[in-house]
Amino acid sequence: MILCCGEALIDMIPAPMAAKGQGKGGQGYVPHVGGSVLNTALALGRLGVATGLLTGLSSDRFGTLIGDSLRASQVDMTPAVRSDRPTTLAFVHLDGDEASYSFYDECSATRQIVPGDLPPLPETTEALFFGGISLCNRPVADTLEGLATTGAGRVPVMLDPNIRPGFAIDCATYRDRLNRLIGLADIVKVSDPDTEWLLPDLPDPEMRARHLLTLGPALVIRTRGDKGAVALSGDHRVEIAAPKVQVADTIGAGDAFNAGVLARLAALGLLDCTRLRTLTPATLRDVLGHAAQVAALTVTRSGANPPWAHELADANTPET
Repeated sequence: MILCCGEALIDMIPAPMAAKGQGKGGQGYVPHVGGSVLNTALALGRLGVATGLLTGLSSDRFGTLIGDSLRASQVDMTPAVRSDRPTTLAFVHLDGDEASYSFYDECSATRQIVPGDLPPLPETTEALFFGGISLCNRPVADTLEGLATTGAGRVPVMLDPNIRPGFAIDCATYRDRLNRLIGLADIVKVSDPDTEWLLPDLPDPEMRARHLLTLGPALVIRTRGDKGAVALSGDHRVEIAAPKVQVADTIGAGDAFNAGVLARLAALGLLDCTRLRTLTPATLRDVLGHAAQVAALTVTRSGANPPWAHELADANTPET
């Protein structure tokens, strides 16, 4: 299975609220299961890939909501670290269809994971995925870096830093940690804002992505929102356009893209540290195209709600 390692949280998404006995009300917030790493795991499960989630799972009501959602999407929760600490909350702020976040994470179920909490790495682990806010702050960030160090070289490691500098207590430590993880990873997926924060002294996103490739990964994928994505691997560069869809919001789009990459590589038998260094341009285009389709279906609906495998198949079936 693919083991996703990091945060499980609740996205509090704004929604109009009707005032009793009146016309229009104010704005409220509706809880939705979320978190970058959880979203990736959930999307993988819906795509039919055997997936586990190593996270902190609270016994509170939000933790129950998270557990129900994971179970419904066929994600194995056996690796989860269970506690009575609170679930992390992320209040979502929408500007058009773009999202920003305010996090409430102090002493949360995921934040407080320490090395002694981790179960042994399952023998069935095919790949490890890391990312999101769980890499920002100690102790969980150090714990996950240790796990990545242990797993690197044994199984492929994918990293999506999904950088949130406003959430990090110590940005210098956060940047150093991410640079070490990039050096360990086989696959790195970054947005242009990610690369700008990581490498502010380099003048453009393409140059930054190429620099990341020199640090050790077999594959660096640069996502560009509605402008598509670029893959760099060895001497190869492949670019694809984004599918044209009606966007509801972009919550979870990058996470769904991650799942699409991993699912397609697994289907092609390429989730292997050696094989990832021999990818052809045709294969890169195939993998990027699949990931872009998964992300495109996700953004057509509100919240992080990735597609099931049958929905993806239906979307790719030509009309008669």
